[in-house]
Amino acid sequence: MKQMIAARAHASGELKLETVDVPEPEAGEVLVRVASAGIAPGITKLLAKGRFRHLPTTLGHEIAGVVAEAGNGVDPALVGRRVRVSPSLTCGRCEYCLSGREPMCPSTAMIGHAAFGTGPMPLYERYHDGGLAEYVRVPATHVDPLPDNVSFDVGAKLHDLGNAVRALRQTGMPASGRLVITAATGTMGTASIKFARFFGARELVLVGRSGSRLEALRPLAGGLPVRTVALEDLPGWEDDEGLTRRLGELLPQGADAVLDFFPSGPGTAQAMAALGTGGALVHMGGNTSMLPFSIRDMMHHCWRFVGTRSCTKEDTDLVLDLLASGQAAADDLITHRFPLSRLAEAMEATGSRKEPIWMAIVHPDAV
Repeated sequence: MKQMIAARAHASGELKLETVDVPEPEAGEVLVRVASAGIAPGITKLLAKGRFRHLPTTLGHEIAGVVAEAGNGVDPALVGRRVRVSPSLTCGRCEYCLSGREPMCPSTAMIGHAAFGTGPMPLYERYHDGGLAEYVRVPATHVDPLPDNVSFDVGAKLHDLGNAVRALRQTGMPASGRLVITAATGTMGTASIKFARFFGARELVLVGRSGSRLEALRPLAGGLPVRTVALEDLPGWEDDEGLTRRLGELLPQGADAVLDFFPSGPGTAQAMAALGTGGALVHMGGNTSMLPFSIRDMMHHCWRFVGTRSCTKEDTDLVLDLLASGQAAADDLITHRFPLSRLAEAMEATGSRKEPIWMAIVHPDAV
């Protein structure tokens, strides 16, 4: 049997490059030769929390490549097609799946990633192996053809781009379009900046730790006015509401919406306090901090807090349409590329963010 190199996670928490058999596609499946695979910075945390139910497993839910083989019952015309893999695994039958809310499905999990639901997961049992490998086997229903003008690298990151679109769509942005994006220099922040103008934003305030890293984001905004708030310039902001105060100076009428990607700390609450009447904070950062507002405060200001954890098929289809039409391009979001042999270096770089890094890609066939 043909063999390949794959990044395998083990119950011990170790991540190893190992030689494994290339899977063979059965009925309804395709085998994709991986050209590009994305790196998810939080994957090691999920591994440590026990969110991977089947170990050892091949990591990697962000995948693009070429269909190498098709199983019985699959259109043979798919072989040779450039595709991205849609990683979300759901039951397809529940009220959430049938109403465009697939991430809420009790069976939700992702190829090459974690299990998030609490129900039975027969698809995850079979397709838990992901794309940080030379090949991946997936259901034929889970591949989307890539437009000719969309690179494999961007195709691999389509899930993150879809997550940004999901968050933007949840804001219910009014015509004034005053949008704050926190943790703006990270993967989700940069993706949100790139697509904000298509979903109602008319001006942006970007929040991050470093002034120099924030300045580099301006070209991503597609001509929208951009102002920045560098936390390094707000000494003691965590304890004296310095972020709320600074946002209030920049947006005296308050923000219409906040896209919040802070993973921890008081920044989420302070950004929410800078909302105008009727504003919404959409959170996708996994912050475990508590909000300090009373229910009456939120009622009085008519605020909305929206938690969202992943994108839907509709969201990624919107991204593909924008990319295919040429209205948007995302290649400039890919700042780092690594061969699979340097996976440990790639994981360290994305996890530590010691240097500016927006999105990172692994090329399994690179040396």
